[in-house]
Amino acid sequence: MLDRMSRISKKQPSVCTPDPLADVEVYHKLAVLGQVLSSCFGPHGRLKQIHNSVGGHILTTSTSAVLLKALTLSHPLLKLLAASVLNHVSRFSDCGLFAAILSCALVDQARGLSVESSIVSGVYRRLLGQCSNYLNQEDCGCKVPVDFGSSRSLLALARGVITSKPTCMLMHREAQHISKQVLQAFLQTIPLNTLGSVTLGKMVVVPVEGRPVGDTTVLPGLLVDMPEMLHLTDVEHLGQGPLRLALFKVSLAGDLSKSGEGTLEVDWEACLEAAILEQLLRLGEQMVQDGVHVFACQRVVHPVLQQYLKKHGIIVVERLGIALMEPLIRVTGAQAVATFQIPIPVQSYGQVAGLGVRRFGSRDMLHMLPAGNQDCCTLVLCHRNETALNELKVACQRADHILRLTLKEPWALLGAGCTETHLGAYIKHQSRIDVSEAVSELGCSHADYLLAADAFFRSLDSTARALEHDGQGCLVDLTYGHRWVVPGGTIPITWGAEVGSCGCGLMHPRGNLDWVPLSTEYLPFSPTPPDTGAYPLVLDSFPAKLNALQVAVETANLILELKYIIEDVN
Repeated sequence: MLDRMSRISKKQPSVCTPDPLADVEVYHKLAVLGQVLSSCFGPHGRLKQIHNSVGGHILTTSTSAVLLKALTLSHPLLKLLAASVLNHVSRFSDCGLFAAILSCALVDQARGLSVESSIVSGVYRRLLGQCSNYLNQEDCGCKVPVDFGSSRSLLALARGVITSKPTCMLMHREAQHISKQVLQAFLQTIPLNTLGSVTLGKMVVVPVEGRPVGDTTVLPGLLVDMPEMLHLTDVEHLGQGPLRLALFKVSLAGDLSKSGEGTLEVDWEACLEAAILEQLLRLGEQMVQDGVHVFACQRVVHPVLQQYLKKHGIIVVERLGIALMEPLIRVTGAQAVATFQIPIPVQSYGQVAGLGVRRFGSRDMLHMLPAGNQDCCTLVLCHRNETALNELKVACQRADHILRLTLKEPWALLGAGCTETHLGAYIKHQSRIDVSEAVSELGCSHADYLLAADAFFRSLDSTARALEHDGQGCLVDLTYGHRWVVPGGTIPITWGAEVGSCGCGLMHPRGNLDWVPLSTEYLPFSPTPPDTGAYPLVLDSFPAKLNALQVAVETANLILELKYIIEDVN
């Protein structure tokens, strides 16, 4: 009765909140979100455990895509920030934390200014354009070329992604081993024939829990779960390859609603289920007549059809899932058949060079060796526990994606906060040079422009500072604009003795370098591109970081320009 009354009760009017950032409670929630994200930023970040207050599964992660999806955000403004970051950054690897943290910082810095939000947004967009133009220049001081004739830069890119996730719980040698395996897998996905249009192959990750990280390896071809009815003797009985393979993407469970294309003719006196089964057995007869050795299906295969095929020595692999279809098509050259109601054309069949059985711990896998394209491989990823393995799988996939992006744009950015610090110094200097032009273009005062510009470069500095979580101090040198770390409480006169290399590892302390704490006032200077002949030890993806920078600014501007939030409370 109560439920019925609640359904017929009068609808409540929507709640309208004007100028949401002026609300102290809303601003506090945004600040808390920024602190949560900042605290798990970088290789020394703190892990986050997320679970329901009534119990259930506990998620441990430091990956932005996982973290932002798992957080239950109550306020529309926070939901907007998370959605903007996830929708845009997920396509460009895991730069989501950088984008979200910088967005929060830009909003935080702007809120404390006595400048109209529209002017701040205009200044932010203008400075973003200057950053993008600078990063795309060949003489940019925080960009380095990626040499595909050497594995050094590619390995640094892969290692930078993998070591940035502390939830992976890797020791140094383990991180190095995983990085090498991911790089090896990536190189195997590059086709040997590069004439004309080039399509990269696929790295399939097979996680194996309970095995040492050092057991991680790369295998050519594909590994699929061993079918329950299959035995090692069945595989050995097939002998040497090549072996003919048929591939189906339609359900073969006997469900008419999922039978694919075609028409099924049924006698009015016949049982529909029996008619479908008869059609499936005709398909089995054709497989036997055409000399098929492996019968693979994305979905379920009817037990009777499975038994018939097994009786004739055909190996059945079902429930492959949609993720394995593309790499299996590349490995075998097969065409995925979408019906079982018409004869299958011979040209639809593919081949595997051979089959084998591999055991990883307690898990048996069927190994399909490629007969055609050699550009698909399997990364057998091992770790000691489920939490670390799940995080490592995501990190390896992100690292592979980073390497693919680098093929299109063979550049990398200085890592470990040096790019953000360098850009901050560049923007501070540039904003003083073209202030007259900017004021004329934006229609604002000199003071308002400089205040908004300072907020922009302070936000970049605060993002670089967010990499430290143990009370250490962050410095910027006043020559190259790199980020340096010193023990907390170190006095200025001993900075030169305390600093090691800069964050990215490119620079080492020299007698003519001066430092100041990051995010403090210093005279603007034009950061000089270093000419050391050395190479950075830590690199970030150029296209991923540039995209994240753009997403951060546009998301911050969207939040700053919000005038009203209207919520339906019914």
